[in-house]
Amino acid sequence: MTLTHATPMSSATLDDVKRRVTAAIQANRDAIYAVGDAIYADPELGFKEVHTAERVASYFDRLGLSYRTNLGITGVKAVLDTGRPGPSVCIMGELDSIIVFDHPDANPATGAAHCCGHNCQIAGMLAAATGIIESGAIEHLSGKLVFLAVPAEEYVEIDYRSRLKQEGKLEFLGGKSELVALGEFDDVDITIMMHSGSQDRSPAKFTITGTSNGFIGKLIRYSGHPAHAGGAPDKGVNALNAAMVGLMSIHANRETFSDDDSVRVHPIITRGGDLVNVVPSDVRMETYVRGRSMEAVLRAAKKVDRALKAGAVAVGAQVEITTVPGYLPQINDSALNALFKANVLRHFSARDVNEEQHMAGSTDMGDLAHIMPVIQPSMNGSTGTFHGNDYAIADKEISYLWNGILMAETALDLLWGDGHTGTEIAANYDAPMTKEEYLAFMRGISNSEVFGDVEVL
Repeated sequence: MTLTHATPMSSATLDDVKRRVTAAIQANRDAIYAVGDAIYADPELGFKEVHTAERVASYFDRLGLSYRTNLGITGVKAVLDTGRPGPSVCIMGELDSIIVFDHPDANPATGAAHCCGHNCQIAGMLAAATGIIESGAIEHLSGKLVFLAVPAEEYVEIDYRSRLKQEGKLEFLGGKSELVALGEFDDVDITIMMHSGSQDRSPAKFTITGTSNGFIGKLIRYSGHPAHAGGAPDKGVNALNAAMVGLMSIHANRETFSDDDSVRVHPIITRGGDLVNVVPSDVRMETYVRGRSMEAVLRAAKKVDRALKAGAVAVGAQVEITTVPGYLPQINDSALNALFKANVLRHFSARDVNEEQHMAGSTDMGDLAHIMPVIQPSMNGSTGTFHGNDYAIADKEISYLWNGILMAETALDLLWGDGHTGTEIAANYDAPMTKEEYLAFMRGISNSEVFGDVEVL
């Protein structure tokens, strides 16, 4: 959607326009709450967010925005072009949920639940679009605004996504990596997104974030030999026992991980056997190997692989270890953080915003941060444990509306007038990688190794 400007910009100040944006978002409170609540009530897992994407598209229709769908299977993207040259700023939200079967609002069939607040992100992204469009703020800006709903931030169901890759439907297993490879960020210079935060962790309403861990993913398959579990276990090779030795060997390495590296390894068994009276011969696992830097991740991964191989050696099984690229460590741009914090302080007191240095979790915002300036502050409008059965949205005003207001105001700072501020931040950003270097690095991580032979003695 391109807007043409036959007349010069009016003399309204940036503060005037910010007030108009806030008023427009507040005036559309019911519609924004409705879409955020509808997405919460219908959670979908990554690359399966069909209904969620449809709701985003429907809201874009309401705003008169043209858009493209089915990006990375379910992504939705709208571009609002001011018609003037300038930087391109993306305001983003994530479509997917996770599985927490015992959450009171989980989908009873799939176990999917919005226990990480991605519905709040989408509500905030749509609120920002609403405020900028309906306030007429675009008249005072240069460059482009991109409103992007991205799939699959939660890096889950690795086996399922690997099958999508084998079928040629994906290259990468995370949404932002996939959209980078597809070229959907080629027209973006700066990206802004907010994440939900918990009031239980911080009394502040908003948190300025610093860095977070990166990770790689691993699919592990232990192969043994089936036999009657009661009558002839000596004729079998127990792949589950091999897996258990592998798990304990990983645990035996934990004290060797440096505290400074912030390493996290948390494997799960996704298939433990087929029948209780048959010696398990096909056992499968998934894990992340996380760390503060990719160097730390790769060091820890060598120890994890060594431990997994020990399980195979111990019982005469075979192990196949498939390594897949995950996410890179997050880096939040200090200049963007400063703009965002200033906007918080326009409306709230200093005690309502705090700063966090490092988070041991991971996000694919880190991938974008390696090729462009990004920020992902949090709005602390939730309670309970993230990814837990007690997670709840306690403050929709913060989670749905102020989320959008603050992202919109930060975008206005970047694109105001001739877009000088955004141009300067993008030009001064020392990106760790080019897009091409990033894709080459990610593709270079993928490998598969088969170790050992099944031995029935």
